[in-house]
Amino acid sequence: MPCPLSFPRVSTLVLILGLTAATTLCAQPRAERPAPTGYPAHPALVLGFMGGRVKSTNFVHKEAVIARDLQQHNGNRMTVMTFANHDTTQAMTAVMHYLDTDGNGALSEAEKRNARIVLYGHSWGASETVNIARQLDRIGVPVLLTIQVDSVQKLGEDDSTIPANVHHAMNIYQTEGLLSGRRSIHAEDPAKTIILGNQLVSYKSSPVDTSQFPWFARTFMHPHIEIENDPKVWASVQNMIQDEVDTSIQTASP
Repeated sequence: MPCPLSFPRVSTLVLILGLTAATTLCAQPRAERPAPTGYPAHPALVLGFMGGRVKSTNFVHKEAVIARDLQQHNGNRMTVMTFANHDTTQAMTAVMHYLDTDGNGALSEAEKRNARIVLYGHSWGASETVNIARQLDRIGVPVLLTIQVDSVQKLGEDDSTIPANVHHAMNIYQTEGLLSGRRSIHAEDPAKTIILGNQLVSYKSSPVDTSQFPWFARTFMHPHIEIENDPKVWASVQNMIQDEVDTSIQTASP
């Protein structure tokens, strides 16, 4: 049976994936959160990946909305970017450039070790979240948290196996439509990765307004876009990201 959304506390950088070219969301912070003790000089990195062919600046979609809100509320404590789910090269280039703090064109062991990255996405964007984490694993870069929302596996990718460089991973899905998400994720190495949950949500008794979405999506994949527009789901995703980053700051060396 579906149960109410309740997610545990997690920690670190968040990679926010969107659906077109990479865009850093640079709105003026509305209420910047005070930095906890141990605030490191380099902000956390959050990357979000959008689903389908959605542009990263399309604020009908909650992936973009929470990216904007996270940036506004954190100021220089967090850098948030969005990418199209097919912009793998651009996303990896952005991460490498961000982590290369000395600007020498290569990542040192210290730069890799100090990385604080969080990745999240919906649909194909959720699949791309795991793909980016896996590419970072190959070069020895850790990821604090991945969040998949109704993950739909892209051709040539594996969205079910979380690589060993990821510390925490969360999966949220629905099963009621023609297009439904990955029901279960598992750790490649359970000693290194904690699966926070595989959370089922349902809209049979509590439909979500999707009137701003195209008719095709509303007709053929309605529950899939309900979860994408569910304020409870995305408030939980945003809180998990915020908690992860806050925890990473509190445990970092000054």
